[in-house]
Amino acid sequence: MREKIDALTQNLSLTIVGKSETIRLMLVALLAGGHALLEDVPGVGKTLLAKSLAGSIDGRFQRLQCTPDLLPTDITGTNIWNPKSGEFSFLPGPVFTNVLLADEINRATPRT
Repeated sequence: MREKIDALTQNLSLTIVGKSETIRLMLVALLAGGHALLEDVPGVGKTLLAKSLAGSIDGRFQRLQCTPDLLPTDITGTNIWNPKSGEFSFLPGPVFTNVLLADEINRATPRT
């Protein structure tokens, strides 16, 4: 297990230079099954780190731009009526992914 974590760290360090502590904490969050909140100035590679992490674990990556008009169903998905079949079908939102980046989370309303 340690070899896989080291290989993952090495792989991410090739893409993201100078952020070894951030990479380590992202991997801790991943292994713990939790979440990570990345706070930094614009343009330092937060999106690239999340995208690279998803690629390194062979997972899917989705980015969600939080805006004041964002609704909960924009995140979780919703049921859509299909008139041809006469039934509802579920259209999954971006939360159904391995790595989700919710960008500018402070812009979303509390209900979201």
